[in-house]
Order: sequence, then C-alpha cells, then structure tokens
Amino acid sequence: PLLVLCTTGPLAAKTWTEGPDGVHRKLAEAVAAAAPRDPIRVLQGTYAEGTIRINKPLTLHGIGKPLVDGGGAGDVFEITASDVTIRGFRITGTKASNLNDKAGIKVIASDRVHVVGNELLRCFFAIHLSKAREPLIEGNTSTGDPTVPDSERANGVHLWQCTGALINNNTITDHRDGIYFEFVTDSHILGNTSLHNLRYGLHFMFSHRDAYEDNHFEDN
Repeated sequence: PLLVLCTTGPLAAKTWTEGPDGVHRKLAEAVAAAAPRDPIRVLQGTYAEGTIRINKPLTLHGIGKPLVDGGGAGDVFEITASDVTIRGFRITGTKASNLNDKAGIKVIASDRVHVVGNELLRCFFAIHLSKAREPLIEGNTSTGDPTVPDSERANGVHLWQCTGALINNNTITDHRDGIYFEFVTDSHILGNTSLHNLRYGLHFMFSHRDAYEDNHFEDN
C-alpha cells in the first residue's frame, strides 16, 4: 500500500509514503506524525495495524477505498478528538465484545466528527458514538455477518448520550439493531435504509426532540 500525508499551513508540505519504494510508514505512524487539522490522503491498499487511535483533529480521506483491518484485536478506529473526518474507507476486523462495545469506528466524547462514505464489513458495532455532539454520519454502508451467533452481532449505528446528530443516507443490514438511540436529543435520522436486522430497524430509548423522515425499514 501507499500512504501519502500532506500538511497545510505556513510550513512546507511533508509527504510520508508506505510501499515498494523503501520508505515504510504505517497509517498509525502517519496519524501520530501529523499536526492537528492536517489532511491525510490514504491510497488504495490494505492497512492491518490493530486499533488506529486519533486524539487530535484530522481529516483521513481514503482514495480508492483502502481497507483498514483491525485484525480482531478491538476497535478499528478510536476517535477521542473533536473535528475529525473519516471518509472513503473499507473497515473490518473488530473484536466481538459486548463488555467494551468494540466498533469499526468508535467516537468517544468528541464534537463535530464526520463519518462519510465508508463501507463497514462484518463489524461488531459498525459506528458507535458516546457523549458526542453534532456528529455527521452520512452515506455509509454497513453489512454485518449473518452467519455468526446472535451474541456476536451488535448495532449498525449506535448513539449514547449524544446531541445534535445527523444520521443521513446510510444503508445498514444484518446487524442487531440497525440504528439505535439512547439518551439522544435534538437529532435527525433522514433517508436511511435499514434491512434484515435481528431486532429493530430503528430503536429509541429515553431520547427526546428527535426526528426521523424518509427512511426505509424492511425485514427487521
């Protein structure tokens, strides 16, 4: 795989590459080296590095749908910073664990995180947000694994104690619940498709002032 990191600002741009040219940089190393708010372009390939932890504002943009594989170790992306964007990846390889709610993309106490245009494949939780404000979850496709026991399937898009979320135009299949809200306020669920999930297409718990419009729920 080839990884390119471009920085913007008063300093000269820097580029990191991973591939046959002999310059070896892992995705996690590029994330660690980037300055806050740098864009990172990740070119097509497979990145199997366990959990990628993002603790500062960054934009990760996958070119050609690179595959990020967590290898069953835990979460794949763990985000603990505001103003992070994850766009254009294929994501797989979570650990199945109800104890720690392992997810393809986990967002913890962070604001304005954007998860856009990704494919999540056979993840336990696909996208899991807790104590997040104003997240955007848009244009993602999540497909669970219908061949595993019920205990090894969790929710597609899961929000807990969040506010101001927009869940827009996602397709979610073969999870436990398709979209799950618990203690979520002032949020919108628009234009999603939720199919073939074990329990609910859309599940509300203790959530207020939320709207859902123009969604399609089938065979849940």
